[in-house]
Amino acid sequence: MWMVPSLALAGIVWRGDFETGNRSQYSGEQMVSSDRLLVVTNPVAQGKYALKVTVKQGDDPINSSGNRNELVYQGGEKEGSEYFYRWNVMFAPDFPSVDTWQLFTQWHHTGCCGSPPLEFYVRGEEIRMVLNHDNTIPWRTKLQRGVWHEFILHVKWSSKASTGFVELWHNKQKVLQKRSAVTMFAGQGNYLKLGLYRSDTVKPVGVLYHDGFVQATALEDVLTTTPPVPDAGTPTVDAGTPTVDAGTPTVDAGTPTVDAGTPTVDAGTPAVDAGTPAPEPEPDAGEPVVPEPVDAGTPPQVDSGVTVDAGTGGVQPPVGVLPAEGGEEGAGCNSSGGSLAALTLLGLLGLARVRRRRSP
Repeated sequence: MWMVPSLALAGIVWRGDFETGNRSQYSGEQMVSSDRLLVVTNPVAQGKYALKVTVKQGDDPINSSGNRNELVYQGGEKEGSEYFYRWNVMFAPDFPSVDTWQLFTQWHHTGCCGSPPLEFYVRGEEIRMVLNHDNTIPWRTKLQRGVWHEFILHVKWSSKASTGFVELWHNKQKVLQKRSAVTMFAGQGNYLKLGLYRSDTVKPVGVLYHDGFVQATALEDVLTTTPPVPDAGTPTVDAGTPTVDAGTPTVDAGTPTVDAGTPTVDAGTPAVDAGTPAPEPEPDAGEPVVPEPVDAGTPPQVDSGVTVDAGTGGVQPPVGVLPAEGGEEGAGCNSSGGSLAALTLLGLLGLARVRRRRSP
């Protein structure tokens, strides 16, 4: 059961749960076409809508490294800010098993390049949480397809390990005790990217689903799974959402290679449900169940037990310097399409694309 601390109920800071029936809760999108980020009515983890994400080899909407289709939310996480985040992810039954990174959630730094400070991705048959300041994997678990994974992440954002920390629940079990960590790069902010971003060497079509994203300042605020009733005037189909983040540049200054010889394959993406009207949401069944504070199967929770991904080599960029895009062996970095600084550099210097461990 959940062990709820005595924190003041402070309310929800932001919802990205798709209960508007479209993608309008987010700041922008990086997608090659609207069918890659599609709001659907089945399957859902809560409420009436979820997001179906599809990535095919060659999907490169921002002329960067890797292949992706992602949503961007400019939440403006700053030094010293502290939040709880809850979201649900389901990997399709045929989600590829490959020995490389397939990133599904990240908090990217505001600089143009390099691996993000904090990210979640799949490698092979594992789901991993990674801190890229020191390239550690404080938590991992076996990948299960066709089921909803619920994550609750508690973070204090800071460029100092003496201030910053992370704490994690997975499927209502606490799997990572509060742990000191560098959660942002000095002199920069963070923002959310949600979808699927993966190595461009992956050939099979990748499909997963996101639902129920909530940001709050207290644990109680993210425990409920009942979304608010949508505005009666809100459209219930995903038809008019803009396809470009107007404030996000479309070039990654340090992006490298593309697998030019690999064909694009559509392995059978599930059918799209775009026209179902929004029924009334189910009432809250009651108080949420509270999990035990410690997961018996929890991986190492302290620095001395942290597992290091041998292939990773992220480095914290110095203050005021834009880091090079990259991540855990290319484990996906994202700058919502690369920063404006990156775009300017490309225009002035005509930089050739350079292979990075992970793109923005």
